[in-house]
Amino acid sequence: MLGSAAAKWAMVDEKDKLTDALLEKSSLYQQYLAEREEVLRHKWLESERVGRDIGFERALMDWVLNHRTKWRKSRQAAGE
Repeated sequence: MLGSAAAKWAMVDEKDKLTDALLEKSSLYQQYLAEREEVLRHKWLESERVGRDIGFERALMDWVLNHRTKWRKSRQAAGE
């Protein structure tokens, strides 16, 4: 029984490795990571400005509404 459980986990691990490899090459996933990094940066800056943690959701909404379009245009102009 233990052998089959180990084999099952080995298959799951191989699927995870394949998924990770596909994600690393995915331009959509890379775009998501870059946007997430910008939102986290925005969250930190705005939290510092107001003197408290504004939270991820507020930072996300503020960044999307006020900065995303310009950020995307600058990335397109840079060929990213």
